[in-house]
Amino acid sequence: MEKEKRTGFRTSIGGQALIEGIMMRGPEKQAIVVRSPEGLVTKVEQLKLIRDRYPILGLPIVRGGVTFLDSMVKGVKALMFSADYFPEEEVTEPSRFEQWLDKKLGNEKMEKVVIAFSVVVAIAFSLLLFMLIPTTLASLVQRFTDSEVIRNLVDAVLRVAIFMGYLILVSRQKDIKRVFAYHGAEHKTIFCYENGLELTVENVRPQPKHHPRCGTSFLFVVIIVAILFHSVVFAIWPVDNLLLRIAIQILLLPLVVGITYEFNRYVGGHDNPVTSFLARPGMWMQNFTTNEPDDSMIEVAIEAMKLVIPEEKGKDRW
Repeated sequence: MEKEKRTGFRTSIGGQALIEGIMMRGPEKQAIVVRSPEGLVTKVEQLKLIRDRYPILGLPIVRGGVTFLDSMVKGVKALMFSADYFPEEEVTEPSRFEQWLDKKLGNEKMEKVVIAFSVVVAIAFSLLLFMLIPTTLASLVQRFTDSEVIRNLVDAVLRVAIFMGYLILVSRQKDIKRVFAYHGAEHKTIFCYENGLELTVENVRPQPKHHPRCGTSFLFVVIIVAILFHSVVFAIWPVDNLLLRIAIQILLLPLVVGITYEFNRYVGGHDNPVTSFLARPGMWMQNFTTNEPDDSMIEVAIEAMKLVIPEEKGKDRW
């Protein structure tokens, strides 16, 4: 009976783990809840989506890249908000460059610059780690064989290995373990809400900590879709030049992200043997990015969830 309730309702509400906190995002509002040394701190904002102003950006495939960038920007802002309540022990004087920026731009513009810079750095790091490095290393097989199939296979194995190695390495960091426990609290709370249960610690605690619409699953599927796309493209049009090969992969990235987004929307919104099978790899990867939360973390997740549930019942249905 419990499973029927779960499959009968899928919410579009999603979240992100922060430093000692959680961000929940509903159809109308976004809420950040942080457990600071002084107690719970909340911040609620009305969502303003760019696709509301430009409907073309809400079309299938196109909306994937737009949503991804929007989530990155809002995620960085939320992380900065939570980090403000846990400053470093050693406070250093701002550098001359930081003072100059603050004087020229002001606090609000300065924040936007920092957020934009952080997003650019994050994207550049991802491209370097999961695209440039494996593609460059895979090009070395040309010394031993001209087979495009072998080159694509080596590229694919390296991408998956680097992604898994990165997750395993990050998951072992002490501070990150707590962030990943908040990640587990977020998933459990969403499951509890989808099951139609009252949002209490007792009801949330036994829920699964792996969720099919998790960002970890999304990133893993992006890598798999990219591997399939690149294998087909380079099988039809072999490209030996490394720089040209990398340029083509980057140009294909918006399409890869768009297709992955639609794939995750479908898998996350349906419950049948096919979608369950397709979701398994991404769900398994969450073993590295979700930990069991304590009750205080669950309380934070519940508070964040309550703040974004729409007043109109069913407005957040997937």
